[in-house]
Amino acid sequence: MKANCWYSKHDVRVEEVNDPKILNRRDAIVKISSTAICGSDLHLYNGYIPTMEAGDILGHEFMGEVVETGSDVKNLSTGDRVVASFPISCGNCFFCKKQLFSLCENSNPNAPIAQQLFGHSPAGIYGYSHMLGGFAGGQAQYARVPFADVGTIKIPEGLPDEKVLFLSDIFPTGYMAAENCDIEPGDTIAVWGCGPVGQFAIKSAYLLGAERVIAIDRFPERLRMASERAGAETINYEEADVYDTLMEMTGGLGPDACIDAVGMEAHTPGIIGAYDRVKQAMMLEADRPHVLRQAIMACRKGGTVSVPGVYGGFDDKIPLGAFVNKALTLKTGQTHVQRYMGPLLERIEKGDIDPSFVITHRMSLEDAPKGYNIFMNKQDECIKIVLKPN
Repeated sequence: MKANCWYSKHDVRVEEVNDPKILNRRDAIVKISSTAICGSDLHLYNGYIPTMEAGDILGHEFMGEVVETGSDVKNLSTGDRVVASFPISCGNCFFCKKQLFSLCENSNPNAPIAQQLFGHSPAGIYGYSHMLGGFAGGQAQYARVPFADVGTIKIPEGLPDEKVLFLSDIFPTGYMAAENCDIEPGDTIAVWGCGPVGQFAIKSAYLLGAERVIAIDRFPERLRMASERAGAETINYEEADVYDTLMEMTGGLGPDACIDAVGMEAHTPGIIGAYDRVKQAMMLEADRPHVLRQAIMACRKGGTVSVPGVYGGFDDKIPLGAFVNKALTLKTGQTHVQRYMGPLLERIEKGDIDPSFVITHRMSLEDAPKGYNIFMNKQDECIKIVLKPN
């Protein structure tokens, strides 16, 4: 089969690789009909995630048709159309039973590697380094889905791929980020980052009852989508001071909750941005956490900072004094996708939301390297790319 493989920083190639096989009785093999390039894939592309190996198959957002199942998979049949969740979860461990699926104890065979960095290992993730399991990803014609009885949802006839593909990751991720804000009627939510996760965080905040959402970015096409398609007020951080503008827009109170949908590669102009870039390049700091700092400073007293953005290691200049003295709550985590797939599918079926609004580019799998380059460099007003492997 063909698959998009990582080789080194800014070097991905579509190559012929071996077809996946059933390795466990709870596996399924899926013929992929749609997959996508995720913003977090750019962290791999830019070389910031350790333990990648040459030839690793990328991709964790995918769906398709079941073509084979292991003997213990009783809830799927050949021909079923499914979306796969990006965290791989057993469904039976302490954390899965609490619906904390991205913290599964049994799905990462390389847990000791992750434990050295994080203290404990999260779940395995498709196509996202050997620290998180070394699983082949879904930017391919076929994929093996471990724990397929837990990690997939069947899609009814009549729903096109593009409406449901993002149940694999970015729709639940944006929704969980908004849910973590404990939104009450009348709340104002600020969202940093108007990429796909930020767009879904905006839409989800409104679904959960927010009165206002203020979106922060610098790219006109992203700010335009946030305004016209997601309904947010916007701030271009290259044209206005974010803290001062948020205070002005909220009568000096600050947003009730702040969502960092940017993560480890935050951009900011001036000396602070240069400081973070130099420290990250010299491996003196794992991430560029400018947005996290800004969210903590801007959030109203007693508010919540929600972080769906990916962070990988150790960071400095985090304003813990503000965090403590303002009595803030911090909520984070890789998304517990399996918890949200069913309820969000119902939202799609009822017409509450059509997730396909974020798609700007559609390509064949063979064009994946070109897609990564366009996406990374924000060319052609690219916000979300869907790939068609078959």
